[in-house]
Amino acid sequence: MIRIDSASLERLPLAAIGQVTFYKRDELTADLICCDVETSDETLVFHEEMEGWDLLIRHLEKLEGFRRDWFASVSQPPFVPSETIAFRRA
Repeated sequence: MIRIDSASLERLPLAAIGQVTFYKRDELTADLICCDVETSDETLVFHEEMEGWDLLIRHLEKLEGFRRDWFASVSQPPFVPSETIAFRRA
């Protein structure tokens, strides 16, 4: 499993992020919260079970205009597909 740490976040500068999308996957007995971070070069996919998820969220929250209510929007209701764009660069 990929680990999110301060070194990996340094390679993901805020200025390079174009869009952040949260969504969940139905894993039969639970939902898995996921996050796609888009840059001009690639889309990086993360999920809440990755070590360092909290570091990623704190990093993304530094984006001006980042929706801090993303979790409530994505997590409810359970087992129903939902997607929230928490940040989009103008």
